Amino acid sequence: MSVTVRVPAKVNVQLAVGGARPDGFHDLANVFLAVSLYDEVTVSPASSLTITCSGPDAGQVPLDRTNLAARAAELLAARHGLSPDVHIHIAKDIPVAGGMAGGSADGAAALLACDTLWGLHSTRAQLLSICAELGSDVPFSLVGGAALGTGRGERLTELEVGGEFHWVFAVADGGLSTPAVYGEFDRLTEGLAVPAPAASAALLDALRTGDAPSLAGALANDLQPAALSLRPSLADTLQTGTSAGALAALVSGSGPTTAFLTKDEESARSVAEALLASGTCREARVASSPTGGARVVGA
Repeated sequence: MSVTVRVPAKVNVQLAVGGARPDGFHDLANVFLAVSLYDEVTVSPASSLTITCSGPDAGQVPLDRTNLAARAAELLAARHGLSPDVHIHIAKDIPVAGGMAGGSADGAAALLACDTLWGLHSTRAQLLSICAELGSDVPFSLVGGAALGTGRGERLTELEVGGEFHWVFAVADGGLSTPAVYGEFDRLTEGLAVPAPAASAALLDALRTGDAPSLAGALANDLQPAALSLRPSLADTLQTGTSAGALAALVSGSGPTTAFLTKDEESARSVAEALLASGTCREARVASSPTGGARVVGA
């Protein structure tokens, strides 16, 4: 028997970042949208815990126990006195190290898949508790849709979305380390008064009403200056997409993937073509939001 779980990528339509806490994390107001780019994670019984990966950038995915999918299996097994003897296969389609929570998505997917395979019937609250232990973005990968993440992003309040939003994601060559981007944020804000993070009322209203132009005017990412400092070439990608007709552009999370909000699917395809033709990215992916969180698609 095997269990397959499909799990979406995310885009941060707002990422407000507070100053560094004593534990090294930052308080956040993080508005997540799940988008229609997916990984599929399949788990099956095995003699020991092993991981394989296929798909774009599979060579960049760690196949040891640093992978969040492996850690998810270990944590769930430990809570139930089990041995995490499963083979985990990740069919990768979410950009790797691209600020779209691909690794977090795989952790959430493996957790749900193992819970199903082992017949544990964990409650959503129990699964979310393990997700929060795995990482700040993992709970949202399980939940999907739209949500405001507070604390370090793991405490979720689900949000209402009144329509469909259309996106283009420009995938850069190479990744950006999330810790490195936060470190650069700390360097750039050293000595400055960093305000406490808070969700934008205008942005939440735009989501609720499904108003793409209003959402475009409210998009914000406090990590964008740090990502651009580490990867200045991203500025050309952002400019190319907006010149091609995107309503707005921003770095997705810690980058280096850049996100472009468009008025409709046709416009998204046009922006994607312009981005590819410009040579400022190696891939341009069209997607929509919101979409559901991790779910079993095969057992």
